[in-house]
Amino acid sequence: LEIDGKMVTGLAGQTVFNVAWDNAIHIPRLCHVGGLSDAGACRLCLVEIEGQRKLQAACLTPVEEGMVVRTASERLREHRKLIVELLFAERNHICAVCVSNGDCELQDLATELGIDHVRLRYQFPKLSVDTTHERFGLDQNRCILCTRCVRVCDEVEGAHTWDVAGRGTKSVIIADLGEPWGSSDTCTDCGKCVQVCPTGALFEKGAGVGEMR
Repeated sequence: LEIDGKMVTGLAGQTVFNVAWDNAIHIPRLCHVGGLSDAGACRLCLVEIEGQRKLQAACLTPVEEGMVVRTASERLREHRKLIVELLFAERNHICAVCVSNGDCELQDLATELGIDHVRLRYQFPKLSVDTTHERFGLDQNRCILCTRCVRVCDEVEGAHTWDVAGRGTKSVIIADLGEPWGSSDTCTDCGKCVQVCPTGALFEKGAGVGEMR
């Protein structure tokens, strides 16, 4: 198949996203983590496929013989800029006081896309911070609902402590059936969810950016 004018080879069952990255073609993403199932939650990996009118999520689209894919058109760049601006406007991302300032994938992506302001009205929701766990904390204000934590807890640790409750912009990450994280009977205190979080939503208490790296 062809990706951005480069002829590449993939195996049956592989996705456009994986074949592209295997061939050093960078497609932005916030919800994908190698080794976990793909959820198509962030929609930042949408690509143009010749012969198809709609944009397709690269992480969920299997490769096909003769496929022609574009990953970096101006249309896609504008699409990704809008998604990142929507993420900033939906929650309370105050980079200057965030525990992950300087080591945040959302921040890095905004810089890569040249976003220096948000054209949308900020929602400023009143969201909670759960610091009941002895070692970790959860700040809903910085969550982008990528569900990385849900998937790593379920598929790697096997605990399935995390899940998503609510609908639309009211959706939040919850521990078990909505109890404080520190009261969870299923959490194994492994910290995998903190490791895969792309923002400062899940953090280790008392750890600076350098220590987290």
